[in-house]
Amino acid sequence: MARACDICGKTMGMGNRIVRHGLAKAKGGIGLHTTGITRRRFLPNLQKIRVLENGSKVRKTVCSACIRSKRITKG
Repeated sequence: MARACDICGKTMGMGNRIVRHGLAKAKGGIGLHTTGITRRRFLPNLQKIRVLENGSKVRKTVCSACIRSKRITKG
């Protein structure tokens, strides 16, 4: 099963996890220094729900944004 919404196609996004050490200049230090950058994933909030589709109930993987915006009808 792919981690994607069956309605809007939302999938995971990529980003960085940045680790900084030191004391900020505003607090009297010499500034923050980046000591590590690793890749991370932002996963969509997917739910398996029953959806009414053409008069029948079908189980679909739908993101919470589609459920809240009423793009589907629960069944």
